[in-house]
Amino acid sequence: MDATKTIYEKLQILAHNLWWTWQPELDPIFRALDPQRWRELQHNPVALLQELTPEEVEARVRELVLESRINYAYRRLGEYMTATDTWGATRSGVLQVRPVIYLAAEFGLHESLPIYSGGLGVLSGDVLKSASDLGVPMVGVGLFYSQGYFWQRLNEDGWQVEEYINVDTSKLPMDAVLDRDGQPVVVQVDTRNGPIYARVWRIQVGRTLLLLLDSNIDANGPEDRELTARLYGGDMRTRIRQELLLGVGGLRALKALNIDPGCLHLNEGHSAFAVLELVRQYIHEEGRSFEDAFRVARQHVVFTTHTPVPAGHDRFDYDLIAEHLGPLADQIGLSVEDVMRLGRVRPEDPNEPFCMTVLALKGSLRANAVSALHGRVTRTMWHPLWPDRSEDEIPIGHITNGVHVLSWLAPQIYRLYDRYFGPNWTQRTSDPEVWAGIEEVDDGELWEVHQTLKASMLDFVHRRLVRQLKRRGASQEEIAFASRMMQPDVLTIGFARRFATYKRATLIFSDLDRLDRIVNDPERPVQLIFSGKAHPRDDAGKQLIQRIAQLAQDPRFRGKIAFIEDYDMNVARHLLQGVDVWLNNPRRPLEASGTSGQKAVLNGVLNLSTLDGWWAEAYDGTNGFAFGKGRIHTNPEIQDRNDALDLYRTLERVVVPLYYERDEDGVPRGWIEQMKRAIRTLGWRFNADRMVRDYVEQCYLVAAGATSCQMPD
Repeated sequence: MDATKTIYEKLQILAHNLWWTWQPELDPIFRALDPQRWRELQHNPVALLQELTPEEVEARVRELVLESRINYAYRRLGEYMTATDTWGATRSGVLQVRPVIYLAAEFGLHESLPIYSGGLGVLSGDVLKSASDLGVPMVGVGLFYSQGYFWQRLNEDGWQVEEYINVDTSKLPMDAVLDRDGQPVVVQVDTRNGPIYARVWRIQVGRTLLLLLDSNIDANGPEDRELTARLYGGDMRTRIRQELLLGVGGLRALKALNIDPGCLHLNEGHSAFAVLELVRQYIHEEGRSFEDAFRVARQHVVFTTHTPVPAGHDRFDYDLIAEHLGPLADQIGLSVEDVMRLGRVRPEDPNEPFCMTVLALKGSLRANAVSALHGRVTRTMWHPLWPDRSEDEIPIGHITNGVHVLSWLAPQIYRLYDRYFGPNWTQRTSDPEVWAGIEEVDDGELWEVHQTLKASMLDFVHRRLVRQLKRRGASQEEIAFASRMMQPDVLTIGFARRFATYKRATLIFSDLDRLDRIVNDPERPVQLIFSGKAHPRDDAGKQLIQRIAQLAQDPRFRGKIAFIEDYDMNVARHLLQGVDVWLNNPRRPLEASGTSGQKAVLNGVLNLSTLDGWWAEAYDGTNGFAFGKGRIHTNPEIQDRNDALDLYRTLERVVVPLYYERDEDGVPRGWIEQMKRAIRTLGWRFNADRMVRDYVEQCYLVAAGATSCQMPD
């Protein structure tokens, strides 16, 4: 790194590598340059620096005495990018020459880059970040959505309204990939109705490179220019064209950049067409037959499935496959019917559509679910693919998801851990001994930090509520009430995630009279904060949001329930760092893993969840709360009723009493004991460094040809 650069130039370099997003000292530095614009620009340092002249930045830096902090961060980035002593440097073997290619439909890296919808995208982003920290060579491949997912607003009736806004690429930390002649790299994917073209953007995520394909170029007609505009938008024809571009176009972009993959990791079935493109390359470059090329190709593919319900897997009819896979089928010597067979559970059934997950399972050496319970569910679901085997022999294992620690850890908690977890603890987050340091933290100190985070979160909630009301033209009385309605000394429960119906956001409203008694207990009150988006075509999910918004105006619950609009990584970060309890209601066993509760744990927030996903293997009776007893009823209505009853009982008999049980100093010792237990037992297990190491050791090295060992179940 060039030490002679100006402060403005150093800030530009820091802003253009998303490494800054998980460095606790950098957000405050950028924020200090212009706090108001920082908030308005979605915490985007590239956009902020474009609005300030170098002279203005230099003056502001001198005024706030920030120069030494900026120089320190700049030196640290240089050391980080050139380090040779990483975990991956000595343990990733052949991947140092031929990297992992991580293909995903969405990447959640930061709120200023809105190309994600929820947990699946955030998981992809956390994988890239941990691969960077560990020094595991990885290249992410995705699509650039120029309008993102959507901006969410609720109308006066509480109904979700979607708004799409074009993102200005010049204000994002991304650059066009250029060829040797300085021209933009453009990939071409053929269909029966003509080619689709896409340029390639690059984003630096620490040491990891992310490539994004963008169809909004002059070579395409109007339809295809809009192809990558929206994440999960359009009909099935749009979906298959996006997935064709992701899988086939993604591998062709790698070829254009001379990147030789050691392993393809398909994160969900959206990118499964990459298998067929890899087959095509083997046929044309090495003269192999289709059967031989497919056999070799699948040896280099790892597949992760996240969806435990059959309806959640993309399926396409014959005509769509013929239109979009026809040219590729010709090049690999198959008929369209042959291609259809690759995507069918029953290959000879002409009525069965093509399923992306089936292609991914058939075309991968290693396949895994994302929690132990999800592994069992997935083996049952896809048992028909291996009819001659017992369910225990189905070759689908599990690697439980984890989250990137520094991306989700509140700065105040980070500083606390820094004092007690030992030197270089952030490089050893999957070591249980590191997290044992929480036992050395004074109860009062931990509680004080939590209360500080809670106050900050409530301030954020109040500001967002006021903004929402002003936009709707609310009265001054309503605005004044919203600015003070939630109190820091009240037990606060948070629920923020995608509003899919199986997540049962309104389960706690099953008995309003009983909930009334809980939240309005004069001695031990409770308040609830919700946030989340429903898919634009999911009216059932929108109805859940509407019910919460309307109940927030019910006289019994006014001031005790809040819904924060436009859920994103910023909203999630505030809530999961500041609430007391993180509520999770999925109908077992429909939550594959879930990761929001893992982020809450890092900050000392206790989970209250059904025994589904990751919580089914994490809960030990002392590190949070569970309800539902892990049972599954054949009648969903009865299961929902039983779970709601147990949720109320758990709140009334366990959660609320423990929170309000205080010693003579006003400190809830029993509650803090559970906070410490959660941090100690869960922090090391459910983080992305552990997850990526598992993938390297159990999947990537195998797929890259380093070993032939079997992946444990």
